[in-house]
Amino acid sequence: MIDFSKAIEELNSYKGSEKKKTLVYDNKKYLVKFPDPTREKNKKISYINNAFSEYVGSNVFKIVGFDTQNTLLGTYTYNEKEKIVCACEDFTDENHVLYEFENLALSINTDKKIGTELTDIIEVIEEINKLKRINITIKDNIKEKFWDMFIIDSLIGNTDRHNGNWGLIVNTKTNEAKFSPIYDCGSCLNPMLEDEEIEKINDTELKNLAVNCYSCIKENDKKINYMTYIKNGKNAECNKAIKRIFKKIDINKINNFIDEITCMSIARKEFYKKIIYYRYEILKNVYEKLI
Repeated sequence: MIDFSKAIEELNSYKGSEKKKTLVYDNKKYLVKFPDPTREKNKKISYINNAFSEYVGSNVFKIVGFDTQNTLLGTYTYNEKEKIVCACEDFTDENHVLYEFENLALSINTDKKIGTELTDIIEVIEEINKLKRINITIKDNIKEKFWDMFIIDSLIGNTDRHNGNWGLIVNTKTNEAKFSPIYDCGSCLNPMLEDEEIEKINDTELKNLAVNCYSCIKENDKKINYMTYIKNGKNAECNKAIKRIFKKIDINKINNFIDEITCMSIARKEFYKKIIYYRYEILKNVYEKLI
């Protein structure tokens, strides 16, 4: 694996709750995420696996065909302690500027603060798609891209796709905007579970984890349960996204990718493959009813 300890360090300007550094490796700029300290009360752990979650989650999106931030697993040694880290390549530069959805929402709707209520998000998206007040050409159907992202977030169990980790990338030379590359997947695949806990989970408990997974997006002020929401089939845009996206999910390719991660325990690999597969089967059943 890459030793990021030898990379050039710059002052960090990235936001977020995780410990991170800004490093330049092989002439490319990376946000390097470190294992978090304990984030849950009464849970005695000092190392959570957000680096693995970030890496696997991002690459599942990439396997499905999304424009996705490049990620690398590596190590970083500090005070003689080696830690596994995930380096996330910066896809912005002077000609490509990221506008996160929370900032877009502030400028689009000046009447209220937009949170993660689904109706508010869709309202802002619809305003963006027909935006005429600024000299920007929207190249993507933002609503379709949002729902496509929602489907794969459901597959990997991303519990933190908030308004600050997706948006638009604007080409400042052409004034064209498109849906940003997928980034910030560190809250997928149960990163708070250590290997010792994973080894004790039986199939029933694992299935419960798979189906009882909630988005931070809300409907009627309640967090959406991914699988329940998708199975009820009440949202036409969500149904269309399943029809667009499901056939692009190559479960064998995802499994092979996970198997090839050399620094991950066998128990964690099996956990990832099984929990993704349970959700994949639910999506498959819904897809087959829709076509």
